Amino acid sequence: MLPFVMMELEGVTYCRCCGYVCDWVCKGIPIFKDRAFAMPDLLLTLLPADLSLWTAGVLVASSFVTSAISAAFGLGGGLVMLALLAATLPPAALIPVHGWVQLGSNVARAAMMWRNIQWALVPGFVIGTVAGVALGGQIVVSLPPAYMQLAVGLFTLWTLVATPPRWLRYAGWLSGLVSSFLTMFFGATGPFVAAYLKPRKMARHDQVATHAMFMTFQHGLKVAMFGILGFALAPWIGFILALVLSGVAGTWAGKLILSRMSDRGFHRVLSVVLALVALRLVYMAGRALLAG
Repeated sequence: MLPFVMMELEGVTYCRCCGYVCDWVCKGIPIFKDRAFAMPDLLLTLLPADLSLWTAGVLVASSFVTSAISAAFGLGGGLVMLALLAATLPPAALIPVHGWVQLGSNVARAAMMWRNIQWALVPGFVIGTVAGVALGGQIVVSLPPAYMQLAVGLFTLWTLVATPPRWLRYAGWLSGLVSSFLTMFFGATGPFVAAYLKPRKMARHDQVATHAMFMTFQHGLKVAMFGILGFALAPWIGFILALVLSGVAGTWAGKLILSRMSDRGFHRVLSVVLALVALRLVYMAGRALLAG
């Protein structure tokens, strides 16, 4: 028989599971036996300071959706996630946290489609990635937060109206160098990498899988560099883990619809959302720069 889950403190009855004054919530779930405890308070202890439970929940759900987008279309989800994180996280944590989220998503995507990875293209890109991350790491810490937000907004807008230059499309090491240097500042440079792979006219699954492997190396080296530069990961671990697990589930969902979903109308909506969020980032950065 389950022990009674209600307890009395100062004449008021509290639920031992949720900590609220009630006589029906959580009945039959005897988790806490010694004191009333609010489950939202427990969840908040896993989040960094100044990040509300509601905001964290929205971002975790967004990680699922954006990972599904990237798995279904090869790219796009990282930019959406970057824009959402930039609107809610401190600028100093934006790129490192986004890097961990994208690392988890890309590792899952590459693992699920590993048979489709074009391994012959990987070494050159990895060589450029190492050099680009090392170079970007030399100056990234000197960027003011407002300039970082402005750069993210302008870069997002640029990817919507332009195509990365042709010279990026045919040299794997150069694509790795430039995109990895930029990812230290912008976070989501998937379009640069996709511009290198697209002219090869690979099958869709090969394109998505190879792109995921490239981004796995890029984001992995990036988060390692931010660790060397002194980013304090500990307060963010619980939040990052939740985002990564949600992203893995989203990657699986996106893989299932990869060959079943028409993307013409969807990309139109995606472009509008990206543009609106990017414009908001530019506005926020401009306001901060004018005020300061």
